[in-house]
Amino acid sequence: MFPKFKQHITNAMPFLKGQRLLLACSGGVDSVVLTHLCVAEGMDVALAHCNFNLRGEESDGDETFVRELASKLKLEVFVKRFDTEQYAEKKRLSVQMAARELRYQWFDELLRNKGFDYVLTAHHADDSLETFLINLSRGTGIEGLSGIPEVNKKVVRPLLPFSRGEILGYAQSENHHWREDSSNVSTKYLRNKIRHNIVPNLKELHPTFLQNFLHTQHHLQQTNGMVNQHLHELKSELFLEGEDVTHIPIAELQKLYPLESYLYGLFKDYGFTEWNDVKNLLTAMSGKQVFSKTHQLLKDRDHLILSEIKNRVNETYTVYLNVDTSELPVSLKLEEIETVEKQGKNVVFLDKEKLNFPLALRKWEKGDYFYPFGMQGKKKLSKFFKDEKMNLVSKEKQWLLCSGDDIVWVVGKRADERFRVEDSTEGIIKITLVQ
Repeated sequence: MFPKFKQHITNAMPFLKGQRLLLACSGGVDSVVLTHLCVAEGMDVALAHCNFNLRGEESDGDETFVRELASKLKLEVFVKRFDTEQYAEKKRLSVQMAARELRYQWFDELLRNKGFDYVLTAHHADDSLETFLINLSRGTGIEGLSGIPEVNKKVVRPLLPFSRGEILGYAQSENHHWREDSSNVSTKYLRNKIRHNIVPNLKELHPTFLQNFLHTQHHLQQTNGMVNQHLHELKSELFLEGEDVTHIPIAELQKLYPLESYLYGLFKDYGFTEWNDVKNLLTAMSGKQVFSKTHQLLKDRDHLILSEIKNRVNETYTVYLNVDTSELPVSLKLEEIETVEKQGKNVVFLDKEKLNFPLALRKWEKGDYFYPFGMQGKKKLSKFFKDEKMNLVSKEKQWLLCSGDDIVWVVGKRADERFRVEDSTEGIIKITLVQ
């Protein structure tokens, strides 16, 4: 197995050579074999072991074994103990998903803080087959059938071309020792049911079933790669990037066929996996919106507007006269002048005596109103925004400059008539929105 592993690293993963590598080692046969293979190949590895505290003394025994393996091979070792069940309950996750989250969060932390370049895991061909069957049983697309990727950002899986049988045979022939996880024999977990009850029967169908499956999955991965390349090119044409939002023309989306597949492919990276929600938005009234965990998608006349969901800033910023305003979320320049110049959207002139300093900078709230400059009477901000044809995203970004409870300036839009400069005005404040 070692010559085959050595050749695989040389041909498929030459980028690992000379890099500092963190190897996830549970103490099981797969990760123990990967450890010995990497050491034999002269790769710069350190071990990382997660003790999830799920199997009592057995979990502690795994930790001790990995520490002793690292000592024997003169490798640096990192160990982290987790209260996995408490984390699962807090996050409302299954124990398996909680363990996965905790594991990869810790690996990311080690990569950042300890100077490692990649994380190696010991997933192999049988793992990829099991994942394929799990995804197939739950319903999935081509991405879910493409299996475990060999390289996923900083996570690398050098054993994917090898079967569980090859790994076990190598460990036995080299007289390597490892730990057996008692939970692996339990069929209460879906993966174990597939591993023990389904995969052996599939392998009986043909002597080279697993190898044939890997070839098929390789073709699926290549097809998925072509699809992703096409979607990337389509996004560059249709997704018109703005400062904080992306505009997508609805008419161009409606030309795509099959529409459902395109909508899923174009918007899944933003968390919109229910393509029907996006499809219904194409014909909805303006102002209709749908949300994922990370993004919002708004129908605005002829476009969809995509933006990241950010926590709305509720705090109020204090604005003083003749004090640096560089820490404000918008850059304002306040100065006392003697004569009024031309007023515009980005420059306002106010009667100093009518202002109560310090002023306040805040976002709009329901029920807000002001007296638009040049008009008689008050207007609700919601009506003003509608007249200005501002979409929901623009409204959420809008700042107000206030004196006490009164709006002085809808920043960059319109000043308030009550604070205008008159013939009797003795002090004039000029405020400029610096862009």
